[in-house]
Amino acid sequence: MNKKLLGLYGLKFNPFSPEAPTSAFWVSPPVENFCWRIQQQIAEGGFALVIGDPGTGKSAALRLLSDRLGGMRDLSLGVLTRPQAQLADFYRELGHLFGVPLSPHNRWNSSKVLREKWLLHIEASVHRPVLLIDEAQEMNSAVFSELRLLSSADLDSRSILTTILAGDHRLSGRLENPDLLPIASRIRSRLRLEGLTPKQLQESLNHLLKAAGNPGLIAPALIQTLCEHAMGNLRLLMNMANDLLAAASHQEREQIDQKLYFEVFALDPKTKPAKKS
Repeated sequence: MNKKLLGLYGLKFNPFSPEAPTSAFWVSPPVENFCWRIQQQIAEGGFALVIGDPGTGKSAALRLLSDRLGGMRDLSLGVLTRPQAQLADFYRELGHLFGVPLSPHNRWNSSKVLREKWLLHIEASVHRPVLLIDEAQEMNSAVFSELRLLSSADLDSRSILTTILAGDHRLSGRLENPDLLPIASRIRSRLRLEGLTPKQLQESLNHLLKAAGNPGLIAPALIQTLCEHAMGNLRLLMNMANDLLAAASHQEREQIDQKLYFEVFALDPKTKPAKKS
């Protein structure tokens, strides 16, 4: 959204955009508690898990966690961008994230260099390096196993990396596979995200609007309507609100109200079901 349209409504940013700042997020108690637990866990390392259906806030929780960890002194943080990669590309990305030259075709030496880098970091800062992996249900089983072996030391008695895996419910199924049970048994912190209640969606939307600078942008009655029709899905709520904001700015309306809602989301008469005789 351009500056002219933001200025039309006195907004600092588009509150419905995926790029909204994390400082504007409404944080539920379970997410707050999970972030706190991870901040304690990085002193000892190990795996953590975030599970939830699409649109329930997994990526938002990871962004929030990333910001909080990034503000910690001397913490080494990496975000894996290609979870579906094969082993060679997995090593290439780890080398890029943690600033070490790796030879993907020499995994023994690559793992040795990475582990030495992480151990030096632990000695210097106490904190274990952190690796965030979104859409982890896409990961290759061989990569999962390699990650487990990379992150343990001293005959598996010591973790030298903190890994947060996030994914939809397919990830839970993957971790029940016998080949991945060694990963599942090492998960120390868990966050299971469910659909939000209409009240929680209202809290989230009101919080975003206030942070963006215009708490009255959407009429209160419409906020309730939107939250009741979002089916507990935060992403769906944001998409509906963004559609309404685009329509309101096009018509230069002062406020997003029920009338605009029915104009934007009304069924085309041709698509309405025929009445039964």
